[in-house]
Amino acid sequence: MKNILLISILTLFVSCSKQKKGVDIDWGKHDLDFKTLAQSWDEGIPLGNGVIGALVWEKEERLRMSLDNVNLWDLRPMENLNTPNYKFSWVYEQWKNNNYEEVQKNFDAPYDNSPAPSKIPGAGLEFEIAEFGNVISNKLAITDAISEIKWENGVTMNSFVHATDQVGWFRFDGVKEGFKPMLVPPAYNSSGKDEMESPVTGQDLRRLGYPEGTIIEKDNSITYKQEGWGGFEYEVNVSWLQIGNVVAGCWSISADYEKLEKSKKANVFVAEQLNKGFAKAFESHSVWWKQFWGKSSLRIPDPILEKQWYLEQYKFGSAARDGAPPISLQAVWTADNGKLPPWKGDYHHDLNTQLSYWASYSGNHLDLENGYLEWLLKYKKTFKTYTKEYFESDGLAVPGVTTLTGEPMGGWIQYSFGPTVSAWLSQHFYMHWRYSMDKEFLSKKAYPWIKDVAVFFDNISIIDDAGLRKLPLSSSPEIHNNSREAWFDETTNFDLAAIRWTYEKAAELALELGKNEEAENWINTLNEWPYFSIDESEGLKFAPEHPYEESHRHFSHLMAFHPYGLIDYSNGENDKKIIDNTINHLVDKGSDWWTGYSFSWLGNLQARAFDGEGAAKTLRIFAENFCLPNSFHVNGEQHNKGYSKFKYRPFTLEGNFAFASAIQEMLIQSHTGIVILFPAIPHNWKNSSFESLRTEGAFLVTAKMEDGTVKEVKIISEKGGELRLRNPFNTDDINVNSEFIVEDDIIVITTMKGQLIELKQEN
Repeated sequence: MKNILLISILTLFVSCSKQKKGVDIDWGKHDLDFKTLAQSWDEGIPLGNGVIGALVWEKEERLRMSLDNVNLWDLRPMENLNTPNYKFSWVYEQWKNNNYEEVQKNFDAPYDNSPAPSKIPGAGLEFEIAEFGNVISNKLAITDAISEIKWENGVTMNSFVHATDQVGWFRFDGVKEGFKPMLVPPAYNSSGKDEMESPVTGQDLRRLGYPEGTIIEKDNSITYKQEGWGGFEYEVNVSWLQIGNVVAGCWSISADYEKLEKSKKANVFVAEQLNKGFAKAFESHSVWWKQFWGKSSLRIPDPILEKQWYLEQYKFGSAARDGAPPISLQAVWTADNGKLPPWKGDYHHDLNTQLSYWASYSGNHLDLENGYLEWLLKYKKTFKTYTKEYFESDGLAVPGVTTLTGEPMGGWIQYSFGPTVSAWLSQHFYMHWRYSMDKEFLSKKAYPWIKDVAVFFDNISIIDDAGLRKLPLSSSPEIHNNSREAWFDETTNFDLAAIRWTYEKAAELALELGKNEEAENWINTLNEWPYFSIDESEGLKFAPEHPYEESHRHFSHLMAFHPYGLIDYSNGENDKKIIDNTINHLVDKGSDWWTGYSFSWLGNLQARAFDGEGAAKTLRIFAENFCLPNSFHVNGEQHNKGYSKFKYRPFTLEGNFAFASAIQEMLIQSHTGIVILFPAIPHNWKNSSFESLRTEGAFLVTAKMEDGTVKEVKIISEKGGELRLRNPFNTDDINVNSEFIVEDDIIVITTMKGQLIELKQEN
């Protein structure tokens, strides 16, 4: 017995000794740096690793960490989606008979009125800080992904969410004996009136009807267990050690569903991790983040845009992982305000998930983007069931709004059940192939997905009076919101772009795989669809009889230009005219009803049109007016400068990551198969550079510009193949460490796998 006691004492002593070690933090100019603590959850310091996350802020004079896990979901089914009316054909009949109120009652209203399915919050971790005095520093070091708070009495607190282990850490230096955390459950059972609110602002958590959770407290550990719907349970554990004036501990959240894979209980995981010690855990954590930051970087002479780009990269590294679900509306930072998150924190595939990954490709983070695609493949069977049940069709459609497990949720069904959602998702499979040149991925994942989508369009389309294919009903997110008029009886440019892109790329990939007959079939089918509806002076329209007439947040009518690239400057003067007219008309109609992501998207459009001045201006408006101090995009304008009539602040992430994509589009483009360096930079960006941005063809490019002249370019050919680079120098006298030819100002080099190409201007 004495030996067991001695071993326990020694183990505790060793663990406590490990906690005593401090850490060296790599501070930089792109960090968040405040003199106070945030007073609301959505302005907190964000920490995360793609699965768990935390927001650090102050609530009612306590330091609060809002704890989250992306797997915390109430997965009760939408009962209205299990009826005889759950059919596209039924919707079409109601629309045709001018009885659309029945559709809204069946499919739109339940999403608004039902609290679930929905993402749900984890818990709050709180600390008494009243005795510490005023905060003198509240910072986030993005290089090491660690926060630091200092108070005037000398107390310091550091916290991070480990990059690879599902545990978060905290450490207080300078506290008194007995200092410890408190674990605060979400308000599932609080008293007071249940107020019905919209999904945008978030419904009351009490509407979920959960029983009261249990809290188990021990000397140095607290465990909170919560039962949810249908046998779902989750557990939050925090454990800590104190030696002298140092308290260090860690927390975790586990989620258990009867029909899903089991995870290790939070208290077991924390017990295993706590023995490592804060400093040792931070060491492995910072190694991952240093590797992340080594993937790509850039320098531009606009400190606002440069810092915002780095903060977007940081959030992407905090929100995306291979093996984790995709980035949802709020990712690992669910609302901590006693309500469900905005729009139930779900997966919106009519824009939100797609934009969230735009920057991953040229940003050289395919490893993290892969989690998005693997999740789509994991639930492909679920999507095919939806395709068969709702559309009564073979092939592949994906609901525009889904749960954690890919089940449809309903809502405005023009978009939540839109027929071309799976095509926009297809583009991410295509881009992963083009940026990785992974032939196995192409043959086993990308082409089968796109082929299934093309088969679906074959099956669902009908023939119009002109002998061309069309959709029975079409829409254009989110024009006319959820009214009957939101359905078009002619195929919109939004749907048509998705369809034409699908057939074009299905043919391209079939040829790449030697499937010549399949390629011919896709080309023949493509030719059975009409071309886009275009106004001579205003550019792309919504549909043949529907021009773009008023400000709107979703640029759904110009998908053919961006992101699909079916209409592009590289195609000649006619396309150039269409693009210029479309963007000019878009801007002329104004931004009254734009949200933050609209400005991020416009920045991408302007970059693709080689308008560097316009892109920089647009992106600065986004960064300065549609983001909170912690860099979170909150949809509405925050400073009343007249950029938008939306003044609300529901936090979503797609605007942030689309911003990063636009910055990268300004510095490098390759969507035409030709690599173009600094294609859309303002005139005053004469000293700019970037390192290891990725292009189609799997090339990693580093380039430096000084005084408006490109000085050197280094390119690593990851997979080999032909490199086509528009001459970035102001002369034909260039030095290349490899054989090359020049065709119409395009430098052409046949590369070997792993080859380093260096190009310089001759002296």
